[in-house]
Amino acid sequence: MTALDITEVARRSGVPASTLRFYEEKGLIASSGRRGLRRLFEPGVLERLALIAMGRAAGFSLDEIARMFAPDGHPRIDRRMLADRAEQLDKTIRELSAMRDGLRHAAACSAPSHMECPTFRRLLRGAASGAMGARRKQAPRR
Repeated sequence: MTALDITEVARRSGVPASTLRFYEEKGLIASSGRRGLRRLFEPGVLERLALIAMGRAAGFSLDEIARMFAPDGHPRIDRRMLADRAEQLDKTIRELSAMRDGLRHAAACSAPSHMECPTFRRLLRGAASGAMGARRKQAPRR
């Protein structure tokens, strides 16, 4: 298969040309040459872009994604890093599910005031303790 110019890679991958140039600057992808002023890429770049997209969707930084490729360009994905990310996603899902359930309860609660609802007050205490815990973690140490 012949090299693809940047416009074709952008069209096939759905990644804007500006992002492709940025990825190349970051070392995530490499062009194989130029046709006039246009960068050329080997067809394998499309699979690499799909791996980058998957990594971004999973919440990995571009630096973390860059470490998922060996110097020869082949994927070298750390399974422990994937497992750790899956655990983080599970935690986020649990937190978001609890938030969703709390919002649904608050929207349908029949108490005269949300402050009179024991369930809402429990959710409020949980939110306050979570927020305070986050603030403690961010406080500078002396």
